[in-house]
Amino acid sequence: MSTEAPIVIVGTGLSGYTLAKEIRKQDKDTPIVMVTADDGFSYSKPMLSTGFTKGKEADELAQASADAMVEQLNLDLRTFTTVTGIDPGAHELVLGDERLSYSKLVLAWGADVIRLSIAGDGHEHVFSINDLVDYRAFRKALQGKKRVAIMGAGLIGCEFANDLRNGDYEVDVIAPSDTVMPGLLPPPAAEAVRSGLENLGVRFHLETVVEQIAATGDGVNLTLANGEEFEADLVISAVGLRPRTELAAAAGLETNRGIVVNRALETSASDIYALGDCAEVDGHVLLYVMPLMTCARALAKTLSGERTEVKYGTMPVMVKTPCCPTAVCPPPPDVTGNWDVDADGQDVRALFKSDAGEILGFAVTGRYAVEKQALSKEVPPIHN
Repeated sequence: MSTEAPIVIVGTGLSGYTLAKEIRKQDKDTPIVMVTADDGFSYSKPMLSTGFTKGKEADELAQASADAMVEQLNLDLRTFTTVTGIDPGAHELVLGDERLSYSKLVLAWGADVIRLSIAGDGHEHVFSINDLVDYRAFRKALQGKKRVAIMGAGLIGCEFANDLRNGDYEVDVIAPSDTVMPGLLPPPAAEAVRSGLENLGVRFHLETVVEQIAATGDGVNLTLANGEEFEADLVISAVGLRPRTELAAAAGLETNRGIVVNRALETSASDIYALGDCAEVDGHVLLYVMPLMTCARALAKTLSGERTEVKYGTMPVMVKTPCCPTAVCPPPPDVTGNWDVDADGQDVRALFKSDAGEILGFAVTGRYAVEKQALSKEVPPIHN
Protein backbone atom coordinates (compact mmCIF):
# COMPACT_ATOMS: atom_id res chain seq x y z
CA MET A 1 0.00 0.00 0.00
CA SER A 2 1.36 3.41 -0.92
CA THR A 3 2.30 5.70 1.91
CA GLU A 4 0.56 8.40 -0.12
CA ALA A 5 -2.87 6.87 0.48
CA PRO A 6 -5.19 9.63 1.77
CA ILE A 7 -7.29 9.95 4.86
CA VAL A 8 -10.76 9.08 3.55
CA ILE A 9 -13.83 10.53 5.26
CA VAL A 10 -17.23 9.11 4.29
CA GLY A 11 -19.94 11.71 4.82
CA THR A 12 -20.10 15.49 4.32
CA GLY A 13 -22.54 16.29 7.09
CA LEU A 14 -21.63 18.34 10.14
CA SER A 15 -19.40 15.58 11.52
CA GLY A 16 -17.45 14.93 8.31
CA TYR A 17 -16.77 18.57 7.47
CA THR A 18 -16.04 19.49 11.10
CA LEU A 19 -13.44 16.73 11.23
CA ALA A 20 -11.85 17.91 7.97
CA LYS A 21 -11.68 21.48 9.31
CA GLU A 22 -10.10 20.28 12.57
CA ILE A 23 -7.52 18.19 10.69
CA ARG A 24 -6.57 21.16 8.54
CA LYS A 25 -5.97 23.28 11.65
CA GLN A 26 -3.17 20.82 12.53
CA ASP A 27 -2.05 19.57 9.13
CA LYS A 28 -2.38 21.56 5.91
CA ASP A 29 -0.98 18.98 3.52
CA THR A 30 -1.96 15.36 4.25
CA PRO A 31 -4.24 14.26 1.37
CA ILE A 32 -7.91 14.03 2.32
CA VAL A 33 -10.64 12.51 0.17
CA MET A 34 -14.27 12.96 1.18
CA VAL A 35 -16.99 10.72 -0.22
CA THR A 36 -20.68 11.58 -0.05
CA ALA A 37 -23.90 10.23 -1.50
CA ASP A 38 -25.35 13.76 -1.78
CA ASP A 39 -24.27 17.08 -3.31
CA GLY A 40 -21.58 17.90 -0.75
CA PHE A 41 -23.05 21.25 0.32
CA SER A 42 -21.95 22.23 3.81
CA TYR A 43 -24.84 22.80 6.19
CA SER A 44 -25.74 22.23 9.81
CA LYS A 45 -28.46 19.60 10.07
CA PRO A 46 -30.01 21.15 13.22
CA MET A 47 -30.73 24.26 11.13
CA LEU A 48 -33.21 22.34 8.95
CA SER A 49 -35.94 22.80 11.56
CA THR A 50 -35.43 26.60 11.69
CA GLY A 51 -36.00 27.60 8.05
CA PHE A 52 -39.32 29.40 8.49
CA THR A 53 -38.37 30.93 11.83
CA LYS A 54 -35.24 32.39 10.25
CA GLY A 55 -37.04 33.24 6.99
CA LYS A 56 -34.63 31.17 4.90
CA GLU A 57 -35.18 28.95 1.87
CA ALA A 58 -33.45 25.56 1.70
CA ASP A 59 -30.35 26.77 -0.13
CA GLU A 60 -30.03 29.75 2.22
CA LEU A 61 -29.50 27.26 5.07
CA ALA A 62 -26.42 25.94 3.24
CA GLN A 63 -23.20 27.47 4.50
CA ALA A 64 -20.99 26.68 1.50
CA SER A 65 -21.09 24.84 -1.83
CA ALA A 66 -19.10 21.67 -2.49
CA ASP A 67 -16.61 23.65 -4.63
CA ALA A 68 -16.11 26.16 -1.84
CA MET A 69 -15.40 23.38 0.67
CA VAL A 70 -12.86 21.77 -1.69
CA GLU A 71 -11.03 25.08 -1.97
CA GLN A 72 -11.31 25.97 1.70
CA LEU A 73 -10.08 22.61 2.99
CA ASN A 74 -7.68 21.58 0.21
CA LEU A 75 -9.26 18.17 -0.37
CA ASP A 76 -10.75 15.93 -3.04
CA LEU A 77 -14.50 15.50 -2.89
CA ARG A 78 -16.55 12.73 -4.51
CA THR A 79 -20.21 13.76 -4.62
CA PHE A 80 -23.18 11.52 -5.49
CA THR A 81 -20.95 8.52 -4.78
CA THR A 82 -22.30 5.40 -3.11
CA VAL A 83 -20.10 3.31 -0.83
CA THR A 84 -20.85 -0.37 -1.46
CA GLY A 85 -18.32 -1.98 0.84
CA ILE A 86 -15.20 -1.78 3.01
CA ASP A 87 -12.16 -4.06 2.67
CA PRO A 88 -10.26 -3.56 5.95
CA GLY A 89 -7.51 -6.05 5.03
CA ALA A 90 -6.66 -4.22 1.80
CA HIS A 91 -7.26 -0.76 3.34
CA GLU A 92 -9.72 -0.03 0.55
CA LEU A 93 -13.16 1.54 0.31
CA VAL A 94 -15.37 -0.11 -2.30
CA LEU A 95 -17.31 2.27 -4.57
CA GLY A 96 -19.12 -0.07 -6.95
CA ASP A 97 -16.49 -1.22 -9.47
CA GLU A 98 -13.88 1.15 -8.06
CA ARG A 99 -11.61 0.74 -5.06
CA LEU A 100 -10.24 3.71 -3.14
CA SER A 101 -7.16 3.14 -0.99
CA TYR A 102 -6.95 4.82 2.41
CA SER A 103 -4.34 5.26 5.10
CA LYS A 104 -7.07 6.01 7.63
CA LEU A 105 -10.82 5.66 7.06
CA VAL A 106 -13.42 7.64 8.97
CA LEU A 107 -17.08 6.61 8.80
CA ALA A 108 -19.15 9.75 9.36
CA TRP A 109 -22.12 8.68 7.28
CA GLY A 110 -24.78 9.38 9.90
CA ALA A 111 -28.07 7.67 10.57
CA ASP A 112 -31.03 6.59 8.48
CA VAL A 113 -34.57 7.74 9.15
CA ILE A 114 -36.85 5.02 10.47
CA ARG A 115 -39.56 4.44 7.87
CA LEU A 116 -42.95 3.16 8.99
CA SER A 117 -44.95 0.66 6.99
CA ILE A 118 -48.38 2.28 6.72
CA ALA A 119 -51.29 1.27 4.51
CA GLY A 120 -52.53 3.53 1.74
CA ASP A 121 -51.53 5.05 -1.59
CA GLY A 122 -50.50 8.52 -0.40
CA HIS A 123 -46.83 7.90 0.36
CA GLU A 124 -45.55 10.28 -2.33
CA HIS A 125 -46.78 13.04 0.02
CA VAL A 126 -44.72 11.71 2.99
CA PHE A 127 -41.33 13.31 3.60
CA SER A 128 -38.52 12.24 5.90
CA ILE A 129 -36.08 15.10 6.37
CA ASN A 130 -32.58 13.88 7.15
CA ASP A 131 -30.37 16.17 5.04
CA LEU A 132 -30.41 19.31 2.93
CA VAL A 133 -31.44 17.38 -0.20
CA ASP A 134 -34.50 16.04 1.65
CA TYR A 135 -35.31 19.48 3.02
CA ARG A 136 -35.02 21.08 -0.42
CA ALA A 137 -37.53 18.57 -1.82
CA PHE A 138 -39.88 19.17 1.11
CA ARG A 139 -39.80 22.95 0.73
CA LYS A 140 -40.46 22.65 -3.01
CA ALA A 141 -43.46 20.38 -2.39
CA LEU A 142 -44.77 22.76 0.27
CA GLN A 143 -45.12 25.70 -2.11
CA GLY A 144 -48.76 26.75 -2.29
CA LYS A 145 -49.76 24.26 0.43
CA LYS A 146 -51.15 24.98 3.89
CA ARG A 147 -51.61 21.84 6.02
CA VAL A 148 -48.82 19.64 7.34
CA ALA A 149 -49.18 16.51 9.47
CA ILE A 150 -46.18 15.39 11.51
CA MET A 151 -45.78 11.78 12.60
CA GLY A 152 -43.71 11.81 15.77
CA ALA A 153 -43.64 14.10 18.82
CA GLY A 154 -39.94 13.75 19.60
CA LEU A 155 -37.39 16.55 19.45
CA ILE A 156 -37.42 16.80 15.64
CA GLY A 157 -41.22 16.60 15.37
CA CYS A 158 -41.68 19.35 17.95
CA GLU A 159 -39.04 21.59 16.36
CA PHE A 160 -40.64 21.24 12.93
CA ALA A 161 -44.09 21.88 14.44
CA ASN A 162 -42.89 25.17 15.95
CA ASP A 163 -41.07 26.19 12.77
CA LEU A 164 -44.01 25.43 10.48
CA ARG A 165 -46.40 27.37 12.70
CA ASN A 166 -43.97 30.29 12.54
CA GLY A 167 -44.40 29.95 8.76
CA ASP A 168 -48.19 30.10 9.28
CA TYR A 169 -48.88 26.51 8.27
CA GLU A 170 -51.59 24.40 9.90
CA VAL A 171 -49.89 21.64 11.89
CA ASP A 172 -51.18 18.35 13.32
CA VAL A 173 -48.83 16.13 15.33
CA ILE A 174 -49.59 12.41 15.74
CA ALA A 175 -47.68 10.21 18.17
CA PRO A 176 -48.21 7.04 20.24
CA SER A 177 -46.83 8.61 23.42
CA ASP A 178 -49.00 10.44 25.96
CA THR A 179 -46.72 13.49 25.92
CA VAL A 180 -44.03 15.11 23.77
CA MET A 181 -40.36 14.10 23.77
CA PRO A 182 -40.81 11.05 26.01
CA GLY A 183 -37.48 9.70 27.17
CA LEU A 184 -35.86 13.12 26.78
CA LEU A 185 -38.00 15.37 28.99
CA PRO A 186 -39.63 14.60 32.35
CA PRO A 187 -43.44 14.96 32.16
CA PRO A 188 -43.74 18.50 33.64
CA ALA A 189 -41.22 19.90 31.15
CA ALA A 190 -42.85 17.94 28.32
CA GLU A 191 -46.23 19.41 29.22
CA ALA A 192 -44.74 22.91 29.19
CA VAL A 193 -43.47 22.41 25.63
CA ARG A 194 -46.74 20.87 24.54
CA SER A 195 -48.67 23.77 26.06
CA GLY A 196 -46.42 26.28 24.29
CA LEU A 197 -46.95 24.55 20.96
CA GLU A 198 -50.72 24.31 21.50
CA ASN A 199 -50.86 28.03 22.32
CA LEU A 200 -49.11 28.56 18.99
CA GLY A 201 -51.89 26.61 17.26
CA VAL A 202 -50.37 23.12 16.92
CA ARG A 203 -52.96 20.34 17.21
CA PHE A 204 -51.85 17.14 18.96
CA HIS A 205 -53.24 13.63 18.45
CA LEU A 206 -51.45 11.61 21.12
CA GLU A 207 -51.71 7.99 22.23
CA THR A 208 -52.54 6.96 18.67
CA VAL A 209 -50.81 6.27 15.36
CA VAL A 210 -51.49 6.76 11.65
CA GLU A 211 -53.07 3.61 10.23
CA GLN A 212 -53.63 4.76 6.66
CA ILE A 213 -52.45 7.54 4.34
CA ALA A 214 -54.78 7.78 1.36
CA ALA A 215 -54.18 10.05 -1.63
CA THR A 216 -56.95 12.62 -2.17
CA GLY A 217 -56.43 15.05 -5.03
CA ASP A 218 -53.28 17.03 -4.26
CA GLY A 219 -53.07 15.86 -0.65
CA VAL A 220 -53.83 12.98 1.68
CA ASN A 221 -56.45 11.76 4.09
CA LEU A 222 -55.01 10.34 7.30
CA THR A 223 -56.87 7.71 9.30
CA LEU A 224 -55.70 7.28 12.89
CA ALA A 225 -55.96 4.19 15.07
CA ASN A 226 -58.35 6.03 17.42
CA GLY A 227 -60.81 6.55 14.57
CA GLU A 228 -59.97 10.17 13.81
CA GLU A 229 -59.63 11.28 10.19
CA PHE A 230 -58.29 14.53 8.78
CA GLU A 231 -56.80 15.96 5.61
CA ALA A 232 -53.28 17.25 5.04
CA ASP A 233 -51.30 18.47 2.06
CA LEU A 234 -48.01 16.91 3.19
CA VAL A 235 -46.80 14.56 5.92
CA ILE A 236 -43.47 14.71 7.72
CA SER A 237 -42.30 11.41 9.18
CA ALA A 238 -40.15 12.22 12.23
CA VAL A 239 -40.24 8.93 14.10
CA GLY A 240 -36.55 8.60 14.81
CA LEU A 241 -33.13 7.72 13.43
CA ARG A 242 -31.16 4.48 13.26
CA PRO A 243 -27.35 4.66 13.05
CA ARG A 244 -26.02 3.30 9.74
CA THR A 245 -24.22 0.08 10.63
CA GLU A 246 -24.93 -2.41 7.82
CA LEU A 247 -21.82 -1.90 5.67
CA ALA A 248 -19.60 -1.79 8.74
CA ALA A 249 -21.07 -5.03 10.04
CA ALA A 250 -20.69 -6.67 6.63
CA ALA A 251 -17.00 -5.74 6.69
CA GLY A 252 -16.57 -7.45 10.05
CA LEU A 253 -16.54 -4.36 12.25
CA GLU A 254 -18.17 -4.67 15.65
CA THR A 255 -21.60 -3.04 15.77
CA ASN A 256 -24.29 -2.71 18.39
CA ARG A 257 -26.77 0.19 18.35
CA GLY A 258 -24.09 2.04 16.37
CA ILE A 259 -20.64 1.24 15.00
CA VAL A 260 -18.77 0.36 18.19
CA VAL A 261 -15.76 2.57 18.92
CA ASN A 262 -13.61 3.22 21.96
CA ARG A 263 -12.84 6.63 23.45
CA ALA A 264 -10.29 7.24 20.67
CA LEU A 265 -13.10 6.55 18.15
CA GLU A 266 -11.26 3.45 16.91
CA THR A 267 -13.43 0.64 15.53
CA SER A 268 -12.53 -3.02 15.88
CA ALA A 269 -10.60 -2.79 12.56
CA SER A 270 -7.23 -1.08 12.44
CA ASP A 271 -7.12 2.39 10.86
CA ILE A 272 -10.93 2.66 10.70
CA TYR A 273 -12.75 5.18 12.87
CA ALA A 274 -16.39 6.21 13.30
CA LEU A 275 -17.78 9.61 14.22
CA GLY A 276 -21.14 11.29 14.67
CA ASP A 277 -24.61 9.78 14.42
CA CYS A 278 -23.39 6.37 13.23
CA ALA A 279 -20.95 5.86 16.13
CA GLU A 280 -21.46 4.24 19.51
CA VAL A 281 -18.73 5.82 21.62
CA ASP A 282 -17.85 3.82 24.71
CA GLY A 283 -21.48 2.66 24.94
CA HIS A 284 -23.09 6.03 24.11
CA VAL A 285 -25.03 6.90 20.95
CA LEU A 286 -25.50 10.67 21.17
CA LEU A 287 -27.30 12.19 18.18
CA TYR A 288 -26.51 15.79 19.10
CA VAL A 289 -24.14 18.56 18.02
CA MET A 290 -22.03 19.02 21.15
CA PRO A 291 -20.73 15.43 21.39
CA LEU A 292 -20.12 15.44 17.63
CA MET A 293 -17.92 18.54 17.85
CA THR A 294 -16.05 17.13 20.84
CA CYS A 295 -15.37 13.90 18.96
CA ALA A 296 -14.21 15.72 15.81
CA ARG A 297 -11.63 17.72 17.75
CA ALA A 298 -10.25 14.62 19.47
CA LEU A 299 -10.16 12.51 16.30
CA ALA A 300 -8.39 15.25 14.33
CA LYS A 301 -5.55 15.10 16.86
CA THR A 302 -5.40 11.31 16.58
CA LEU A 303 -5.29 11.42 12.78
CA SER A 304 -2.56 14.04 12.98
CA GLY A 305 -0.37 11.74 15.05
CA GLU A 306 -1.38 12.43 18.67
CA ARG A 307 -3.74 9.67 19.83
CA THR A 308 -6.43 11.48 21.81
CA GLU A 309 -9.36 10.01 23.70
CA VAL A 310 -12.58 11.96 23.72
CA LYS A 311 -13.73 13.50 26.98
CA TYR A 312 -17.43 14.18 27.13
CA GLY A 313 -18.30 16.95 29.51
CA THR A 314 -21.83 17.84 30.54
CA MET A 315 -23.69 18.42 27.29
CA PRO A 316 -27.18 19.90 27.57
CA VAL A 317 -29.47 19.52 24.57
CA MET A 318 -31.04 22.71 23.30
CA VAL A 319 -34.55 22.16 21.94
CA LYS A 320 -35.39 24.68 19.21
CA THR A 321 -38.96 25.47 20.26
CA PRO A 322 -38.96 29.29 20.59
CA CYS A 323 -42.55 29.18 21.83
CA CYS A 324 -41.17 27.48 24.95
CA PRO A 325 -37.36 27.71 25.25
CA THR A 326 -36.06 24.38 26.53
CA ALA A 327 -32.77 22.82 27.59
CA VAL A 328 -32.32 19.31 28.92
CA CYS A 329 -29.50 17.21 30.26
CA PRO A 330 -30.99 13.74 30.76
CA PRO A 331 -29.69 11.77 33.75
CA PRO A 332 -27.71 8.61 32.95
CA PRO A 333 -30.06 5.67 32.34
CA ASP A 334 -28.53 3.50 35.07
CA VAL A 335 -28.85 5.87 38.06
CA THR A 336 -31.50 6.01 40.76
CA GLY A 337 -33.07 9.19 42.03
CA ASN A 338 -36.07 11.45 41.67
CA TRP A 339 -37.13 14.57 39.81
CA ASP A 340 -37.45 17.69 41.97
CA VAL A 341 -39.82 19.98 40.07
CA ASP A 342 -40.59 23.67 40.39
CA ALA A 343 -43.26 24.61 37.86
CA ASP A 344 -45.30 27.70 37.08
CA GLY A 345 -47.19 27.33 33.81
CA GLN A 346 -44.63 26.95 31.02
CA ASP A 347 -41.75 27.83 33.37
CA VAL A 348 -40.35 24.55 34.66
CA ARG A 349 -37.17 23.77 36.54
CA ALA A 350 -36.83 19.99 36.96
CA LEU A 351 -33.71 18.67 38.69
CA PHE A 352 -32.95 14.95 38.80
CA LYS A 353 -31.32 14.29 42.16
CA SER A 354 -29.65 11.17 43.46
CA ASP A 355 -30.62 9.74 46.82
CA ALA A 356 -27.65 11.67 48.22
CA GLY A 357 -28.97 14.93 46.77
CA GLU A 358 -26.47 15.25 43.89
CA ILE A 359 -27.89 16.82 40.69
CA LEU A 360 -27.47 14.22 37.93
CA GLY A 361 -29.64 15.82 35.24
CA PHE A 362 -32.03 18.65 34.57
CA ALA A 363 -34.73 20.03 32.28
CA VAL A 364 -35.51 23.75 32.20
CA THR A 365 -38.19 25.50 30.17
CA GLY A 366 -39.54 29.01 29.73
CA ARG A 367 -37.86 31.62 31.91
CA TYR A 368 -35.81 28.91 33.67
CA ALA A 369 -34.09 27.94 30.39
CA VAL A 370 -31.43 30.60 31.02
CA GLU A 371 -30.18 28.51 33.96
CA LYS A 372 -28.82 25.79 31.66
CA GLN A 373 -25.18 26.87 31.85
CA ALA A 374 -25.13 27.23 35.62
CA LEU A 375 -26.83 23.84 36.04
CA SER A 376 -24.43 22.23 33.56
CA LYS A 377 -21.61 23.02 35.95
CA GLU A 378 -23.32 21.05 38.69
CA VAL A 379 -24.00 17.90 36.69
CA PRO A 380 -21.14 15.38 36.50
CA PRO A 381 -19.72 14.81 32.98
CA ILE A 382 -20.71 11.74 30.96
CA HIS A 383 -17.07 10.67 31.09
CA ASN A 384 -13.86 12.60 31.57
